[in-house]
Amino acid sequence: MLESCRNAQERWGGVHLLIDRWLQERHELVQVYADLQRAQATTKESRQRFCQLLLDYVSAGHFGVYEQLVREAEAFGNHQGIELATRIYPRLQAITEHALAFNDQCERAAEDAALVDELHQIGQLLHERFELEDCLIEVLHTAHRQVPETV
Repeated sequence: MLESCRNAQERWGGVHLLIDRWLQERHELVQVYADLQRAQATTKESRQRFCQLLLDYVSAGHFGVYEQLVREAEAFGNHQGIELATRIYPRLQAITEHALAFNDQCERAAEDAALVDELHQIGQLLHERFELEDCLIEVLHTAHRQVPETV
């Protein structure tokens, strides 16, 4: 997951400042997730840190990046990008709802054992989410990239 995060930054870094910041947040989220996965036992603070990053990341997606990508697609008349966003947005929304539920569980969990399976599941969902987001960025970036003129 960390490697695909790095690849996304290399492919789309610089396309737009908003996306750059968002991809950096993704990278940090993945690092903290990996630290939680490696730890034999986590602290309440480490779980809270992960949950805060998770909420920040999904919020930035829904209330910033996705809207910006759709506005760009509309501005460029990119019907393929708009259609793709319409198709994948419900799945992104479902993953967001799961992330919110996971956050609530973290707040209520008294110990790590109660979260082991849920942490694994949220990791799988994040991986799926990153792939969907990368697909959306790829389609929009490719459509809007300037094609060099041939002489």
